[in-house]
Amino acid sequence: MFEFIRTHQRLMQIFLMLLIVPSFALVGIGGYKSFGDDATTIAKVGDQKITQQQWEAAQRQQIERYRQMLGAQFDQKMFDTPEAKQAILDNLIAEAAVMAEVKRGHLSVSDAALQKVILETPGLTLPDGKFDVERYKSLLAAQGMTPDMYDARLRVDLAAQQISGAIQGSAFAPDAVAKRLSDINDQEREVQELLLPATGFLAQVKVSDEMVKAFYDKNSKFFEIPEQVKIEYVLFDSAAVADQVSVSDAEVAAYYEQNPKRFSSEESRRASHILIALKKDASAAEKAAAKAKADTVLAEVRKAPGEFAKIAKAQSQDPASAELGGDLDVITKGALPKPLEDAAMKLKQGEISDLVSTEFGYHIVTVTALKPAHLRALDEVKGEISADLKKQKSAKKYSELAEQFTNTVYEQSDSLKPVVDKLKLKVETVANLSRTPSPALAKAPFNNAKFLKAVFSDEVLKNKRNTEAVEVAPNTLIAGRVVEFKPASKRPLAEVDALIRQRVTQEEASKLAKAAGESKLAALKAADSTSGFGANTTVSRGKGEGLNRLALAQVMKADVSKLPAYVGVDVPGMGYSIYRIGKVQQSATPDAARRQSEKDQIANALAQQEMYDYVEVLKSKAKVTIVKPLAAVNTDAERK
Repeated sequence: MFEFIRTHQRLMQIFLMLLIVPSFALVGIGGYKSFGDDATTIAKVGDQKITQQQWEAAQRQQIERYRQMLGAQFDQKMFDTPEAKQAILDNLIAEAAVMAEVKRGHLSVSDAALQKVILETPGLTLPDGKFDVERYKSLLAAQGMTPDMYDARLRVDLAAQQISGAIQGSAFAPDAVAKRLSDINDQEREVQELLLPATGFLAQVKVSDEMVKAFYDKNSKFFEIPEQVKIEYVLFDSAAVADQVSVSDAEVAAYYEQNPKRFSSEESRRASHILIALKKDASAAEKAAAKAKADTVLAEVRKAPGEFAKIAKAQSQDPASAELGGDLDVITKGALPKPLEDAAMKLKQGEISDLVSTEFGYHIVTVTALKPAHLRALDEVKGEISADLKKQKSAKKYSELAEQFTNTVYEQSDSLKPVVDKLKLKVETVANLSRTPSPALAKAPFNNAKFLKAVFSDEVLKNKRNTEAVEVAPNTLIAGRVVEFKPASKRPLAEVDALIRQRVTQEEASKLAKAAGESKLAALKAADSTSGFGANTTVSRGKGEGLNRLALAQVMKADVSKLPAYVGVDVPGMGYSIYRIGKVQQSATPDAARRQSEKDQIANALAQQEMYDYVEVLKSKAKVTIVKPLAAVNTDAERK
């Protein structure tokens, strides 16, 4: 990606209001009917209201979208900033402005185009290639929508895409601009390095007690030890009730008798056929000729049943199966014309049928593979049934005892012993817990943010009571109490003296290296010299050849109107480097494919910029009014 694209974020703004494919997670103005009265309206775009409910729904769906995208790396705090909340409102306003333009322009979408988009929705195609209507309806119903409602919304979205396509489709990157930017990206500079490492100045540094004390006082937060607690806790989960549950042989046998389908496999048949085709309006003579041919082929197959596939390839007039030796795959109910299906179901494996007449002609059928229905024996599935029944009983038992656990730790809050004795649990101890979860403790139940908040509450910390029962995972409750509390403190200076001296020494050495480097740089600019420099190295924006990233950026930004050019770079923690740029040239072997990709990136950036500007014009035309500030919206939401 080009540097200018990376640094011009405005060009990269993406508008979520224009859906490219049908989605079942709909956000936006078009999905609502302007519900809510004036008290819930936070903005207006012309006469179109944007309500607090719409804004909250858009926020929830955006959060869920990112949760699915980022998985374990998702952090909801990224959506709690004023900027993130404003961005959601801006998107809703922009979408409303575009929808208003769709209405003004009387843009529409044909039934055929609408149907095509719906039929091509990913995940809604059955194995036979047909559209899964029932799944389509159920997905819509899960979001409180009917097919008619979705059709109406999709029409608006597709109409809006006509605007987006027209605006963005007109953008292009001029060849001269694209070439110039690619040339900049490909430019190579021949450099030499003169490094003044900070380690070379360590011997000159003298760190006094006053310097150590000054660093300690200035950076006191580095030496803070947060308040910590040592706690006792009890965990109540499914494992805690598993030993209290048993399953008898009689229960296993009864379940086996009541659920035979679970342990049965249905009969499976794979069939092949030979078709002698016959037109629906065939004459009597044509029918007779077709039947005669079918009789001849049947006689041939009966003489050599093992050659069925070979004969099918030569004689069958079914273009779909002939090349496969007549194979029809595993037969499922209703997949074949009924006379053909009935015939196949009566055959034994390898047996050849008589002629079967259907609307397509005359068929000769054989069964190539047959797996009879099978019921697994009780002894074979006994362990599986027992485990399932025990799991079911444990879940039921857990539900019954979870309420006892919750009530006991609350009602007898001066000790964990009552709940331990009642439910046969074990008290565990853990020390050095702070208010915030520790990454080192990962998913330990006591490392849960909600539980830690309860532990550090006044009721628990000061009044020495049990925490409430906190659910830290599905079917997992924890309760605890504080055994020992350590208030926040600061590590003594004597304890960190050596560490500070090392840090200050490094910082002072870096300062000396920088001062020496800047002096050397000034001298080199006055009188060019290659003394002390390393060998020539050719670098470009995409090829650093061992240069520090900070140094490479400075080298490529340097003014090379006059050569040699010099650049000084202070590299934190390493020292000071001087770079001598002796030659500037274009790459001898430019990458044509990459240059085309760069041209496409520029065109895409320009297209997005044009769409952004166009939407801003639409917003101005639609007369946007902010009725209620987002700060007030957030306050209202918190009250709920």
